[in-house]
Amino acid sequence: MMRKLHQLTGIVPLGAFFFVHMFTNSKSMSGDKVFNDAVADIHHIPYLLFVEIFGIFLPLLFHSVYGIIISAEARPNALNYGYGRNWFYVFQRVTGVFLFFFLIFHILNFRFGAIPGLNTTAIAGNADLAFGIVAAEFQITWVFVLYVLGVTATAWHLAYGFFLFAVDWGILIGERAQKMALYACVGLAFFLSAVGINAMVAFNKKCGLLPSVLCEEAEKKGVVEPNGSRRF
Repeated sequence: MMRKLHQLTGIVPLGAFFFVHMFTNSKSMSGDKVFNDAVADIHHIPYLLFVEIFGIFLPLLFHSVYGIIISAEARPNALNYGYGRNWFYVFQRVTGVFLFFFLIFHILNFRFGAIPGLNTTAIAGNADLAFGIVAAEFQITWVFVLYVLGVTATAWHLAYGFFLFAVDWGILIGERAQKMALYACVGLAFFLSAVGINAMVAFNKKCGLLPSVLCEEAEKKGVVEPNGSRRF
């Protein structure tokens, strides 16, 4: 029962939250105003504190702590039987332990501004400063590298978690179906990693790793002329 609940919290709400988080972060591609407005919209969600506590923090706490317990009980055999699925099992446990500590750092850093020597202004309650806070943090090399690892670890942990969930809950039964689903989940992990890293780069380079013309064209569609007309 506890393992089922552990898997379920990893998919909903934490998995859903990660998708929303990547969508919001990707608005950095359109500049500081668009990103800050997106953060402000989050701050205006009714009963936000309750949503954070019961929809994010408590599920995250349970999923993380129970995940550590599962990892401590694990008996990996990838060195003896070097099959892909065995290594994926190891990666799932390793990323889970890493994310336990990374997310503590991430929440303290950006949510509360409580990491000594780094940013001391919490994004919560300061939506108009959000873009500048993140951009300044990502100019610090070790912080940027840490977040790249955090994004890729989260992407893998979630994507492979989808596969494990589908297998353990009897959604994927046949060997061929499991094989195809595994390929899809690996592809999803790469896709989410690319989206997350591109959003990170975009805080200090317009449009991130993509050609800047893509963002320029998007911005032109919303430019208001001096006479009040909108240029398309």
